[in-house]
Amino acid sequence: MILSFAEKLNALCSQLISGPELSQTIAAWLTAHTDAQRESGEVLHKWLAYIQEIDASDLDFGAPGANNQVWSRLYGVKSPIPDMEPLSLAESTAIILSILTPAQREKLYYNLALDFSYEICIEEKQLRFRGTVYYERSHLSVNFRRINDFIYTMEELGISRPIAEKMNLRFEKTGLILITGITGSGKSTTLDAIVDMNNRENKGHIVIIGNPIEQVHPSKQCLIRHREVGVDVHSFDHGAIEALRQDPDIIVVGEMRDPATISTVLEITDSGHKTFTTLHTSSAIDSIHRIIAEFPPEEQDRVRNRLADVLSITMSQKLVPTVDRKLVMTKEILAVDASVKAAIRNKNIGEIYQMMVEGKRYGMHTLEQDLLELFKRGTITNTTAMSYANSKKRMAQLLSS
Repeated sequence: MILSFAEKLNALCSQLISGPELSQTIAAWLTAHTDAQRESGEVLHKWLAYIQEIDASDLDFGAPGANNQVWSRLYGVKSPIPDMEPLSLAESTAIILSILTPAQREKLYYNLALDFSYEICIEEKQLRFRGTVYYERSHLSVNFRRINDFIYTMEELGISRPIAEKMNLRFEKTGLILITGITGSGKSTTLDAIVDMNNRENKGHIVIIGNPIEQVHPSKQCLIRHREVGVDVHSFDHGAIEALRQDPDIIVVGEMRDPATISTVLEITDSGHKTFTTLHTSSAIDSIHRIIAEFPPEEQDRVRNRLADVLSITMSQKLVPTVDRKLVMTKEILAVDASVKAAIRNKNIGEIYQMMVEGKRYGMHTLEQDLLELFKRGTITNTTAMSYANSKKRMAQLLSS
């Protein structure tokens, strides 16, 4: 057994209770047995240190779906950690609850899910993780996403100078920059690189609103404020509105999840601020469609015109497997100029793809063009290029030309 007290814990867990009631029973037992709580936390710390050591991005365990195993994601592949003892449902629940505060536990019982940040110290090195606890078949499960202990430069991410300058407060004081992609595509990594660039090269005030706060940026040239949703501020849209009264130069909104947040982001950018945020979309065109479609038909023309006024950059990215079984970022970049603004206003969004194809001198390119470059350099296979392309037809044409 993973935990020395596992037999007592298993006996404690009656088959007649489940869900939050079971969690509360185990939490109360841990509170009364501080040695057990400490041991549970130490086991988790060992696992988190292990995924840091092997360069895995995620750790998962708990609930029936994990099949009594602890899982990690290494270079995009999710699999059980080998040679590990079976983990009972009671043990996994105890390990999860052992690191939550009483307030976090109550929030979990009420909402049936909890997002939080977590930090441990290994050999005098601080490691940060984003945790998500949730119920599956009435049992607790968890995912920990490792937050890089370093920040990439814009050059290391392959972001060209024209695009980096549009993201830099020194060159453009206003505008909306969208970083988009599916979960796990590296959006936070890119945002951190952008924040760090501005922090090093400008003197100003950056307000970051996150859920939870992942990378903590020390104030360098810029004053940086980190505000966590549910801890420092009620919601993304409230945080963005409040930021207007805090004398910001840059506002970072962790994610646009709903029409209220989207509307607020457009409003604060239109008021003359530089704003960065993320969306769960796979292309620049999808991002524009998604923002407009979040609103009822009678409001869409107003949103379309405001978006055309404020949008500066849309960067959609994916992490794709390389020939040496690692991951590399591929991206599609749209830099908004007068032609793009007109296309958005006139509902000719389909024309934007060709503008990206022809916009290399402005730093623009499509995802398919970027995949082709990775294939030509021998970084990825043609099969991978086809698999991750947004347009299989256009990708096939590029590969055959």
